Amino acid sequence: MKKLLITGANGFVGSALSSEAVSRGFAVREAVRSLPVGYLDENVEVIAVGDINTNTDWGHAVSGCDVVIHLAARVHKMNDSANDPLAEFRMVNTKGTEQLARCAAAFGVKRLVYVSSIKAIGTSTSGCESFVEENEPNPQDAYGISKWEAEQSLNRVSSETGLEVVIVRPPLIYGAEVKGNFSQMLRVAALGIPLPFAGVKNKRDLLYVGNLVDALIICSEHPEAAGNTYLVSDGEAVSTPDLIKGISKALGVSSRLFSCPFSWLKIMGMVLGKSRQMERLCESLQLDSSKICNELGWVPPFSLQQGLDETVSRLKVS
Repeated sequence: MKKLLITGANGFVGSALSSEAVSRGFAVREAVRSLPVGYLDENVEVIAVGDINTNTDWGHAVSGCDVVIHLAARVHKMNDSANDPLAEFRMVNTKGTEQLARCAAAFGVKRLVYVSSIKAIGTSTSGCESFVEENEPNPQDAYGISKWEAEQSLNRVSSETGLEVVIVRPPLIYGAEVKGNFSQMLRVAALGIPLPFAGVKNKRDLLYVGNLVDALIICSEHPEAAGNTYLVSDGEAVSTPDLIKGISKALGVSSRLFSCPFSWLKIMGMVLGKSRQMERLCESLQLDSSKICNELGWVPPFSLQQGLDETVSRLKVS
């Protein structure tokens, strides 16, 4: 039985990955910052590693493991209060990741799968353009810079130690436990209030957490994945109005959309203090996921609408 270490295992993606890996027969060890009071799961082993930085002792977490899937990170924040956000992101996402990789290699771990971000390449595309793995990285914020630098660090560790590294770059990930802008969109759509996005003609690729989990498990095992970087998405780029319609359909409510000039949307974003969020709702961000499909035979198990339906159904249950 292959032993798998999942970092950030109590997070949105980590909890879904841990559950699915157990169901597929992996021996799962979860690495978390600290143990929740009263936490007990007989199906997994849980180890607290504390803060992630250059001094984190990963030895007890990686010992005896075959594969590490590294999810733990300092995540992107719209209003970051840190005095030096880039330094904070680098400490966790770049230096902390390198520390994990070197420790994993020293303890004989064969492969490390790193969940990076499409932000390592950029934040938007235009026209019919889609990002591909060969694009020159051009991160636009501190989070994206830290993720791109982490990728470079991992490739250095791999060349020095022989540790197999697989890098996965997802776009926005959604699911029942999602937070941030997508969660806000779910809540607004559920209210059925009119929204001014009918005229938006953008295209954005998203990634349902169930699809990401499936791709990560394949990347942890497939012999052809070693040393590769993959862009992963649902494979169905969608406009903002069509996304709202899909969410409304999953919720069982009517979508109420009207057109509004982009200049008005920008002013609205400024007035509400949400300029960047408004820009994202109007920008395009397309990914070409054909490489992972062609090389590893990966097919997303959920369509976009199935992902939205699953997201909403689990929200209702909770």
